[in-house]
Amino acid sequence: MPQNPPPAPDIAPADLAALRDRTIAIVGYGNQGAAHAANLRDNGLQITIGARPGGAGWRRAETDGFAPRPIAEAAAGCDLLVVALPDEVQPAVWASDIAPNLTPGVVVGFLHGFAIHHGLITAPPGVPVVMVAPKGPGHTLRQRFVGGAGLPCLFAVAADDPEERGRARGLAWAHGIGGGRAAIIETTFADETETDLFGEQAVLCGGMTALIVAAFETLVAAGYPADLAYMEVCQEVKQVADLVYERGLAGMMEAISNTAEFGAYRAGPVVVDDALRRRLETQLAGIRDGTFARIMMNDHAQGFPWFTTQRVALRDHPIEAAGKAVRSWMTRGSERTHR
Repeated sequence: MPQNPPPAPDIAPADLAALRDRTIAIVGYGNQGAAHAANLRDNGLQITIGARPGGAGWRRAETDGFAPRPIAEAAAGCDLLVVALPDEVQPAVWASDIAPNLTPGVVVGFLHGFAIHHGLITAPPGVPVVMVAPKGPGHTLRQRFVGGAGLPCLFAVAADDPEERGRARGLAWAHGIGGGRAAIIETTFADETETDLFGEQAVLCGGMTALIVAAFETLVAAGYPADLAYMEVCQEVKQVADLVYERGLAGMMEAISNTAEFGAYRAGPVVVDDALRRRLETQLAGIRDGTFARIMMNDHAQGFPWFTTQRVALRDHPIEAAGKAVRSWMTRGSERTHR
C-alpha cells in the first residue's frame, strides 16, 4: 500500500509575528484578494478590505463576513497594504486613492510584479515594496490552505528596505496565506514579471490556445466532425496536463502508449522548429523591453477595443460550439457514474 504523504508543516506563531497586532489592508477583492484575506483572517490577523462601494468586490466581501471600506480609507493607517487589483487599473487607483493616503511605516505589497517592474507605479521614498505571488489561482490557494497544505509562493523585496521592515512583513504575509507549507522562493520583480508573462503568452494561454484552434481547424477542414476534433485536440489536454503536473514530461511519456510517445518525438520538432524558437525569442524580447506593457496599457486607455475584439472572436469561433456539446456529454457521463 502506498504511504500517505507527510502532513504539511503548521504555521508557527513566529512566522506571523511581524504582522501580529497590525492591520493588513487588501485592496481589491477578486479571486486572489478574497483568498489572501480569508487565509490571513483564519490565522488570526486583522484584515481590512478596500473596494469600490457597491461594487461586486464590496458585495462579495460583505457576504464573506468582512466590513469593506472605500480604498482611500483602507489605505490610511494600515501596516501592510496589499494591492490585489487587476494590473491595468492599478496605476490609476494608486494615484487617486492609495498613494495620497499612505502613512509612515507602511509596507506595500503586490501579487505580481507587473506595475512595479514596468514603472507604472513608484512608491514614495521610505516605503518598502514587496511581492508575494502564489503559483496558482485564488480558489486553489484557498482550497489548499483549508486542506492543511499550501501553494508555493514567489517572494521579492524592492531595494528600498534598509530596516528590513518590508522583508519581515512580506514573509509573514507569505506564511499567513500558507506559502511556507509548500515553498517560499525568493526572486526579483523583474524575473517574476518576465517569466510569468512569457509563460502565459508562449505556452499556458496564448500558445496553447492558438495551437488548439489551429489543430481543430486543420481537422475540420480535412472533413472530420467538429465534436471529434474538439475531443482530440482540446478536451484531452487536461488528461495529459495532469500527468505532466504529477510526473513531469518524461513521466508523462511513460504513462502513454508507445504509439503516442513515438508520434510525439516525431511531430514535436516539426511543430516547434527553429523558426518558432526565433519567434519565442522575439516574444520574450518584447516583454523584457516593455513593449507588451505599453501596448496593453494603451489599449486599456482607449477602452480595450483590440482586447474586446479578440474576446468576441474567440467566443464566436466554431470551436466553442463543439466544446459546449462535448462538455455536456462529459457532464452527463460524470452524473451517471455517481448515481
